[in-house]
Amino acid sequence: MEAPDVSKLQVQDSGDGASNITTAPSIEKIQQLLKTKDDTSRFVGLALLKSVLDNSPELQSDKGVIVSLWESISPKFLDRLLRTGSQSGPEQKNSKDMLDLAVAVIHTFAILLPDEARRDEKLLGRIPRLTSAILHSSKETTPIIIETLLTLITVPEGATIFAKLEVDDWAPLIEIAPEHAHVLTIFIWAWERGTRDLEDEKARDVMRAKIDSGIQSFVSSFIGTDATSLLEFISHVLRNLDERLVPRNPKWLGSVAKLIRNLSTNRPTAASRSAYTNCAGALLLVYPESTPQLLFLDEKDSSKPFSYLFINLILVDLRATLPSLLAKLNDSEYPRISQRLTSALDILTAFIGQLIAWMEELDNPKPGTNPTSTWLKMPPDLVLKLSSSIAETLAVTMEYLRDRWDASVAGAQGLHPEARTASAHTDFGSRKTLAWDTKDESAATDAFILSAIRAIALWVRDDDGDVLRKEGAGLMDMFMELYQSSSSASSQPNGLDYRLPILAALEGVLRTSKGIQAFNSYNGWNILSADMLKILEDSSTSSILQEADIIRGTRIALVLQIVAESEGVPPEDWMGIVTAVAAYDVPMAEGNAQDGTLLDFQADVLQLATTLLTNANPGMRKRYVHSASAIRGIAGQLRGRIEGDSETAKELDDVLSALDA
Repeated sequence: MEAPDVSKLQVQDSGDGASNITTAPSIEKIQQLLKTKDDTSRFVGLALLKSVLDNSPELQSDKGVIVSLWESISPKFLDRLLRTGSQSGPEQKNSKDMLDLAVAVIHTFAILLPDEARRDEKLLGRIPRLTSAILHSSKETTPIIIETLLTLITVPEGATIFAKLEVDDWAPLIEIAPEHAHVLTIFIWAWERGTRDLEDEKARDVMRAKIDSGIQSFVSSFIGTDATSLLEFISHVLRNLDERLVPRNPKWLGSVAKLIRNLSTNRPTAASRSAYTNCAGALLLVYPESTPQLLFLDEKDSSKPFSYLFINLILVDLRATLPSLLAKLNDSEYPRISQRLTSALDILTAFIGQLIAWMEELDNPKPGTNPTSTWLKMPPDLVLKLSSSIAETLAVTMEYLRDRWDASVAGAQGLHPEARTASAHTDFGSRKTLAWDTKDESAATDAFILSAIRAIALWVRDDDGDVLRKEGAGLMDMFMELYQSSSSASSQPNGLDYRLPILAALEGVLRTSKGIQAFNSYNGWNILSADMLKILEDSSTSSILQEADIIRGTRIALVLQIVAESEGVPPEDWMGIVTAVAAYDVPMAEGNAQDGTLLDFQADVLQLATTLLTNANPGMRKRYVHSASAIRGIAGQLRGRIEGDSETAKELDDVLSALDA
């Protein structure tokens, strides 16, 4: 097919022959040209139609005429233009004209058609041809194709069509992604919204493999660039993609880690700092076993290893941003800043975990291993400097949490929840009179708060210093309220569960007298014991009890054990645990992997009840003599299920010895 010269063509009104491309007969004439079987006439019709639409704003707003014109165009003819225009040959100029016209027409109708018509397969079915046409399009046409695809992908059916393309079909777009950032947006929409109807496991496996290959191709395309947009893209995909479609053990992980290293050490801008921080945080959350070594490993000894420089960058960013963050809560930029700081805290948490593991390995090396050859090659003086900097940063973080909680929920530190006033009704809406700074009171649903508590918890639990532990005691009201809110799924629409991080923090905070006092002041014993006893009760009758619940029960028992040992004679209301444990109906062992976890939890609860009985005064012990006997029977029953001298067996032996005394 040869493209005619349409530069001088006009559509004439059938009445007097005058040129008038906006009259109704002119539209009818265009439609006649479009509906003919002759390709040349069709091409002329498309060219004239494009000119009419570009120069007639009033026509663009007439949805009825737009739909009628679109129905006059043959989709097969558009595909032929796209296919012919994507071929090289002696008539290359004409081919390019065909491609440019087809793209321009599809782009125009993608914008002008009403939403319902935009869902039609006649328009969305052009997605595969448009994608392949990228290879042969000019510099002027390429952005138009990308914009058209982006418009079509916003329709759910369009996203599905693009997601179903093969990796080779995506290749032309992936190749130009470094120069055209909107390409990444196309893939975000397609992978996140075009894969929602994949109910078959085999289909999900195929899609996961395609996404894995797609990301690998993106990494290859961005070699030689700073990869800022790629790192933001990977971060967004990993955080928002259906977890069943997230690639497993991807080969590109090491390459992305190198991109993060390069970007963070080459005078990063604000955008690049956000990119490498968000991407590193996402990788550590999704691939917690393999990412730490890739990010923090130093292949050779250095006076200032990368891990030291990288964590320092993270700490400096946190300390510089947190003091002014509260004033930005209602700013449009807050979500972006909060996401970066959340990722920074996730990185810090992962590094603290690795630092603790390294210290433990130095103290208790495994037989046949050399602790000095482990992943963290950092001189002792730098470890001390970094530890001091981490402690300083976490102190700043605690100050922010205190201010944020007071501003959005509590009103003032130490103010009892019952003292908070009701909402004040003003011309600007209703709000708590003591919560002055946030329009949506969303502290409990802010992922930054959860990440901050995780980092604080890991440090105060394993670091022996009392300074941060005492400061953590000042957050006890926040800990208890967040713990209770996490117990109710309806109050946590974003699915944030604070309970395990808070329990980890309490393991450190309760090592101080100030922590114990704050714990008792905010009803900590009743809140945690009620949760623990509910798990214990469910373990005897419910088959739906999750292993995560049992682990949480074990952590609660440990926290309450710390309190019980520090307080001496227990108050009467604490003895409710003894009564509840005595009435426990031990379930039959099912012989699965969960039995060991459940047995550890049961042993810890029995030890807690025994501690309460042992610390009770003689009169109280006499009143609970029957409960003590029942607990001893339970301990004996559980001990009979364990062979050997495991830690759990020794714990039960201690319980039996204490109750026999």
